[in-house]
Amino acid sequence: MILGVEPELLTWIVGRATGLASYAALCIAVLSGIALRTSMLDFLANNRALRAMHDFMSFIWLPLGATHVVALVLDKTARIDVIDLFVPFLTDYGQLAIGLGTISLDLVVLIGVTSWLRDRLNVNLWRWLHRSAYAMFAVTFLHAYLSGTDFDSPLISAISWSAAAGIALLAVSRIALGRLPD
Repeated sequence: MILGVEPELLTWIVGRATGLASYAALCIAVLSGIALRTSMLDFLANNRALRAMHDFMSFIWLPLGATHVVALVLDKTARIDVIDLFVPFLTDYGQLAIGLGTISLDLVVLIGVTSWLRDRLNVNLWRWLHRSAYAMFAVTFLHAYLSGTDFDSPLISAISWSAAAGIALLAVSRIALGRLPD
């Protein structure tokens, strides 16, 4: 027993908790990132605190996401193999939900790595790669929605749907009203 909890249950709890925390960090990173460049919120464009929060949350998901993935691989109940981290839709159960998690992981890594390499990439290429954050959020949202019972919690459901609505609203305003120049 570890902390009064069986090891099998502990890996499940850690996997679930870090999944939720990683999802929250990604929601904040996407919301703050889009808020920085949406012309509707031009007064936030030079807000150092918002920029710092975006940058910080973009890195917070790394240890949370890594712990989520490791815990699920170690969790005998989850039955996630290492190959499932790279190739989506191979599991014998929950193929859609877990496959979306794999795609989400791939997109998060792509966005994170290209953000670190931003100064070495063509600006237009980087911008298009970074815009895949919209797809990453949608895939992550669906993964979270389909893969567990956490959305049954009114608090988690309200926060998740509110974040999705906020991102959708800012995305539509950015399309309709434009993007702030760099």
